[in-house]
Parts: sequence; structure tokens; C-alpha cells
Amino acid sequence: MQSIVLASASPRRAELLTQIGLSFLVRPADIDETPASDESAEHYVERLAREKALAGSAFGPGSLVIGADTSVVLNGRILGKPANADDATCMLEELSGQTHQVLTAVAIACKGSCESCLVATDVRFRELSAPEIEAYVATGEPMDKAGGYGIQGRGGIFVEELRGSYSAVVGLPLQEIATLLAGAGYPVWETWNSRQESRNE
Repeated sequence: MQSIVLASASPRRAELLTQIGLSFLVRPADIDETPASDESAEHYVERLAREKALAGSAFGPGSLVIGADTSVVLNGRILGKPANADDATCMLEELSGQTHQVLTAVAIACKGSCESCLVATDVRFRELSAPEIEAYVATGEPMDKAGGYGIQGRGGIFVEELRGSYSAVVGLPLQEIATLLAGAGYPVWETWNSRQESRNE
């Protein structure tokens, strides 16, 4: 089977790929993540995932390259990663008691072609108190995460309801990535119980 490259520095995405039994190389792609003028959040997220996958193709010609991007959207506005602690506090105050969308796109590039899909998940926060927001920001957990929280970490206690894909909120929709890999000739399940070499003996 072809080698797999994850064009992302996210440890959470790496953990999710490991969870489904994949072996891969990590080669983060460096792209401009500035939204275009009047670009919808949906288009922005999927565009970035595709650009990351295609940029990552330069690291391993012939490899399957996975690109992904996640954005938190509140009332049509993209909440990126906090610039500082005050920014994280403001984001969490805005999310408190509200339902927001987490948009995660995943793309696979191989031999010049690129397939992608977009997953939208609704997440509702309970009302957050000022002291718990302050305590959460002080942990540093919000700082490298879209929307200023990590559902798989301490931020999970803020979530009152989730409709959609949990793994997509963490950073990678597992069902969709498995489907894309299968479409590219790499069914994930074939790697689970024996090595490819043993099948060819």
C-alpha cells in the first residue's frame, strides 16, 4: 500500500489516525490561512483542507496526503485560535449558553487529484461562569484550538449537547476519512490484523 502523509502539526489529528490503525508520516503544510473577502466559512474550511493536502504532496510524491481544517462558527462568524488569554476569554464568553457550529473539512491528495468533504457539527455550551472561564484559560488549553476550547480535554465539561461527529470536533471526522481513504484504494480495515507483506507471501 501507499504511504500516508498527515499534512498537519495537530497532535489530536495524529491521535485520531493512530486510533483507526494507520501508520503515517507527519509533514505539516505551511499555507496562507487568511480568509478571502466574502468567503463563506464552509468554503474557507474546505479550501484550506485541500490546499494543505496538495501542499503536502510535495513531501512525498505518490503518497496519500491528508489535509484537514477545523473552524468554530458562531452566528456566521469564524472564531479562530485565540491570539492571547484575553482573546480566549472573550471567545468563551461568547460561546457560553449558545449553540455554535464546528466545521471540519478533510481532503486527500494523491497523484495530482484531490478529494474532500465537509462535516458540520452543532455544539451547545451550557452557561459558563466567569471563574471557570478564568481557570480554563489559565490552563493554557484554549490557546492552540479553534474557538478557544478542546472538547477532548478540560473543555469537554462545557458541552451540554452535540449533534453530529464528535471526532470532527476534535479535528478529524473518522467515518469520512475512512471513506475517502477507501476511495483512494486504501481501505483502513485491511491494515488491522496483518501486515501487507504477509498477504503477499
